[in-house]
Amino acid sequence: MKYDHFDVKYLDELAKKVSENSIIPYEDLPRYDLFLSQVIDYLNDKFADEKYTNNIVQNYIKNEVISRPEDSKKRGYTKLHLVQLVLLSYMRPVLTTDEIKKVFKLAFNEINDNEDDILTWEETYKVFSDIQKNSLEEFISKKYFDEEKLRNIIKGMNLDSKEQDRIFVFLVVMTLICEASAIKKLVQNIVDNYEED
Repeated sequence: MKYDHFDVKYLDELAKKVSENSIIPYEDLPRYDLFLSQVIDYLNDKFADEKYTNNIVQNYIKNEVISRPEDSKKRGYTKLHLVQLVLLSYMRPVLTTDEIKKVFKLAFNEINDNEDDILTWEETYKVFSDIQKNSLEEFISKKYFDEEKLRNIIKGMNLDSKEQDRIFVFLVVMTLICEASAIKKLVQNIVDNYEED
């Protein structure tokens, strides 16, 4: 999606487009068990920015971040594994592996024992999907920066019109980075400081 003129209207359109291409509905995840190579292909297809490999997935299993595949089955990766890996894909840019493990432990206790889960993976996935969709819709409706204020700052910089557009984009990106950074620090602080009774 290219733009001729970057402004709040363009940003809203971009956010709407991102919203439309958000998380995969639970019902659309493959129902049949998969080989590891099929899991990798599926994730890399659905998450173009992610680069999953066999080693990455196997390390998550070894470190008990996600559950082990079913023993003695050639196609040992189930819908549950895809749910875990899709959720992990959203968490990876924000949290470390140990932090992700702590977050999963809050709802699922021992990752390889489904009997002690507080929530099911299906309901967790559906709740996360709703939260994510609502977050994008809220983003579209909120003003994360004051366009007029940014434009006034730029006017005082003695720039030509092409440079003004570039600097406006720069300031918008920096504003969103500040917002994302603050949220990331808050999330990490919550995860790192949560103590079970």
